[in-house]
Amino acid sequence: MWTDSHCHLGYEGVGDDAVSEARRAGVTRMVTIGTDAVTSERAIEAARRHEDVYATVGLHPHEASEGVGGVAALLAAPDAKVVGVGECGLDYYYEHSPRRAQRAAFEAQIEMAAGLDLTLVIHTRDAWDDTFAILAAARLPERWIVHCFSGGPEEAQRALEMGAYLSFSGIVTFKKAAEVQAAARLCPLDRLLVETDTPYLAPVPHRGRPNRPAWVSLVGAAVADIKALTAEEVARATWDNATAAFRLPA
Repeated sequence: MWTDSHCHLGYEGVGDDAVSEARRAGVTRMVTIGTDAVTSERAIEAARRHEDVYATVGLHPHEASEGVGGVAALLAAPDAKVVGVGECGLDYYYEHSPRRAQRAAFEAQIEMAAGLDLTLVIHTRDAWDDTFAILAAARLPERWIVHCFSGGPEEAQRALEMGAYLSFSGIVTFKKAAEVQAAARLCPLDRLLVETDTPYLAPVPHRGRPNRPAWVSLVGAAVADIKALTAEEVARATWDNATAAFRLPA
């Protein structure tokens, strides 16, 4: 059994058929991620429709200029299917929102996650130093995840020492992703998660196609090869880790 710890159900081309397809492939839990108020509401709706789907509510750094009011309003009404805040963080590669707005939105959502005792889901791209600085200064929630981990061993070690789970995506299957693969090798088995980030970053041999939660086992198999484990060992560990990281039913 696999858990896709990060996908975007409700995005264009990713409907309820993707959930059924995933189940047939042995992916029996999915966490669908909000990136603004609209997609967060869709994530909640998907989680309510499917017993094996859970949702997060968050404002992506691309949308940080919108402000966190919309996601704060959604989080104000407790919902058992909402298990996290995010994805939120910093993206200095695209900078669709000004850095100041990104930092403010990130700090606010860290505080929401801590105050609500929800898991924090972090996006960071080309912004490691500022990400770590904000985390070091914040009141962190008990559980937090660096999603789609794209750093190397140094960034992995820093995140792990601060208490993170590291979630690996299809990037770990790419031939030129040596640094990410080294980070996966370093990551302790009890702090490891796997994800698809559907519809993005499809793993080899599907690279270039819209991603699907059903393919998370390909990510897991690649991690297993890197760590000299069986796919079954990685499936069990990442299932248990997702259970702990998001406080999901076992």
